[in-house]
Amino acid sequence: MARLKKQFEKEGVAKLKSELKCKNTMQVPRLKKILVGMCLNEAVQNVKVLDKAAQDLATITGQKAVITRARKSISNFKLRQGQPLGALVTLRKERMYEFLDRLVNVALPRVRDFRGISPKSFDGKGNYSLGIKEQIIFPEINYDTIDKIRGMNITIVTTAKNNEEGKALLYYLGMPFRS
Repeated sequence: MARLKKQFEKEGVAKLKSELKCKNTMQVPRLKKILVGMCLNEAVQNVKVLDKAAQDLATITGQKAVITRARKSISNFKLRQGQPLGALVTLRKERMYEFLDRLVNVALPRVRDFRGISPKSFDGKGNYSLGIKEQIIFPEINYDTIDKIRGMNITIVTTAKNNEEGKALLYYLGMPFRS
């Protein structure tokens, strides 16, 4: 079992239950899934770029990435419907907790001039989105094999009903919010 998951189930559920004044332990917010995605505008001209991005995502998350495609055509961007655009990984259960643990304790402290993440990126339903500018903050990525520095979006989906519950959950799990 993942270290973070074990700690959350052992101590976190009881602490959040009392903090959020939940009547039942099933009302305590939990993590549902984590989405990690890259969208590459240069993939419109060169589709081979996606292979390297998908390989980087697979290295970071430990799970194979799915190639995402354009939903509709946009002539100004020379984009056709069904054209490959990015890569996406959906993490659940053990891998989700392992990834969050590595993100919070290893990757985010490696960001240059890091002072914490913004507490304003919640969507109103307790889900949190985070943008990372460089994939090289993860120690799994070998710096010598990188052809280009790419960013990624990380969305943490929770069972929280509002932003306060989601923030309390992520704060307990170790997210370094800016004060």
